[in-house]
Amino acid sequence: MAKKTTVHSENSLQPEEKKIVAPKTVKKKSIPPAPMEDHTVPAKEKSQDIKSCSQSATEKSEQKIQPVKTRYTEAELEHFKQLIIARQSENINQLQNLRDLVLDPATGEFINENSLYSSHMAEQGTDAMEREKNYLYTQREDKFLGYLEEALLRIEDGTYGICSECIDEPKFLCKTCPLIPKERLEAVPHSQLCIELKKRQDKLRQ
Repeated sequence: MAKKTTVHSENSLQPEEKKIVAPKTVKKKSIPPAPMEDHTVPAKEKSQDIKSCSQSATEKSEQKIQPVKTRYTEAELEHFKQLIIARQSENINQLQNLRDLVLDPATGEFINENSLYSSHMAEQGTDAMEREKNYLYTQREDKFLGYLEEALLRIEDGTYGICSECIDEPKFLCKTCPLIPKERLEAVPHSQLCIELKKRQDKLRQ
């Protein structure tokens, strides 16, 4: 038998599959970023800076609350002593004058309203009021004399002029704390409080 030959036409042949090759991409050379300056501070240096800042802040606060002067000098105390002695002498004279008005020179006792010094009833009433007023003045001057004597004792022991409320813990209500300002001591030489604390006490009493 004759072999059959199969004839393949060109159309019947399938074309070879072409491989799709992606175009070659050119790799760009990556440029490394410029090195950044390291602004970070090491932990040790940070702690030292914080410590130094806290120390400086503490020193500043201590400087603010540090009293300028805690005692008056010997010369200043002598000035106040002479001032108190002058006030004391003046006070004694005033006290003697008041006592002469309210004391009976014969008995040395206070003159009462039944005294015969006034012959008229109206005058007796006026005299009684005057005697009462002079008696109160006498008590006030006598008390003031005692305050001056206590002030002289404080000068002797070196505590004169120190505010009694700020002697242990200064409150810095005035610029000379814990010392009472000179102006106040010259006006009220027996004072033991600065003007600010005195005002506070007066408000509490009201």
